[in-house]
Amino acid sequence: MKKAYLLLFLIIIIAAILRLANLTTIPPGLYPDEAMNGNNALEALKAGDFKVFYPENNGREGLFINIQALFVRFLGNEAWVLRLPSALFGVLTVLGVYFLTKELFNGGAETENLKLKSRKYIALLAAFLLATSFWHINFSRMGFRAIMAPFFLTWAVYFLILAFRKNPLFALAGGIAYGLGFYSYIAYRATPILILLIVLLFWLRKKDSLFRRKILLSTAYFILLSFIVVLPLGLYFLENPADFFGRTTQISVFSSPSPLKDLTINSLKTAGMFNIRGDYNWRHNLSGRPELFWPVGILFLSGVIVGLRELIKRTRSSGFPFLVIGLWLVVAALPVVISNEGMPHALRAIIMIPPVVILAAVGGVKIYEWLDRKINNRNILRLVTIVFLAILVFEAYQSYFIRWARNPNTAGAFSQEYVKIAEELNKVPFETPKFVIVKAGGVDVRGLPMPTQTVMFLTDTFGETERQKKNFFYLTAAEAEKINIPPQAFLVTLE
Repeated sequence: MKKAYLLLFLIIIIAAILRLANLTTIPPGLYPDEAMNGNNALEALKAGDFKVFYPENNGREGLFINIQALFVRFLGNEAWVLRLPSALFGVLTVLGVYFLTKELFNGGAETENLKLKSRKYIALLAAFLLATSFWHINFSRMGFRAIMAPFFLTWAVYFLILAFRKNPLFALAGGIAYGLGFYSYIAYRATPILILLIVLLFWLRKKDSLFRRKILLSTAYFILLSFIVVLPLGLYFLENPADFFGRTTQISVFSSPSPLKDLTINSLKTAGMFNIRGDYNWRHNLSGRPELFWPVGILFLSGVIVGLRELIKRTRSSGFPFLVIGLWLVVAALPVVISNEGMPHALRAIIMIPPVVILAAVGGVKIYEWLDRKINNRNILRLVTIVFLAILVFEAYQSYFIRWARNPNTAGAFSQEYVKIAEELNKVPFETPKFVIVKAGGVDVRGLPMPTQTVMFLTDTFGETERQKKNFFYLTAAEAEKINIPPQAFLVTLE
């Protein structure tokens, strides 16, 4: 046990380094969506009005922005400050995946007949694979609320299963975590299906009245706490139903001329994103690269085969963890495949990451056991394993900090040129009028296109009061043609 926790500690250190190192400079720039969060955070701090939902920029649940506001309050309005909460959520998700996987494969009678001698290492390997996953590292270093979704769902499912197996009071913590997840990302709204199916799996396991009473009590606690936590957001959506749907209807396959065809294509692209072709958006990925490094992709496929074999046997005991993981994958894929934008979409598929790395860990343990039977010298096998794990750490570092971070496409994807403009504006004396002409297009935010948000956040000029204090003027191209800009003004253009 001490050895396991020592290894877990090492994994958490690796996860923290890969998520916190050079956070002040990587990712380069500041994407307007991140800056919009920051401007709402600054406004909330100044007005003392922390909202449950921020309707601008197609609408965002308020929890993450309000957390960012606390960091901005103490650390200032800089890009890395908006990203620091994401890094912390990312590291804590690695910890959550360890405990969830350990409970799935070692925690109850449902796993006693599982033919994996080394299954005690599945949890450690799953946490390690998440710690070194480019997919997860990348979103752990951006100021997007979506990183909270796998965090809250992982801990919610862990505490729910713990409640069913041990003490119903664990469901209280699970309910709080699950309810908070609804403040994370739209894709999270599909997860009630997963929770319902997990409850049914336990309910059908045996007909013992005491056991079922425990299931009912745990479920009641879980639902009650979830309901209490989600209630403020639910009340907001009742009053503002249009904000509930946001962009979902605009990008849904059911709004397309051929929904069945699009659904099929999207499903194939999503299935292929792990090992064949990943997200092409430089903000989300090394454009087009599979979401899994190819050796991990092989482990994932091996884990899928192991899981299918256990399920085909139809043994309740050995198949249980794979039912949970498989259901999680399918439910998490639903919001992805029914959307018709940027497929495959790594961000929208973010809650698929935990079950993917767990299956890869199962595959890794299974391959290790096969090699153990083939290689007589266990010391050689251990050395090969250590070298393989070291390669995964090196590959994660090299892919993210060198190949991705230094690619000029990445700087463009994060609007680095706007950051440079903001830095120039911050150096201009107060008495000099500063005019920012916005020619770039984007979603309208209070009369100005979305790209303006990056400059506004870094110069702290989102509000009219701040603009007057700092002698700032923001104009659209059409507005700029109608006025005479003073010759002594400092003029920049956002294109």
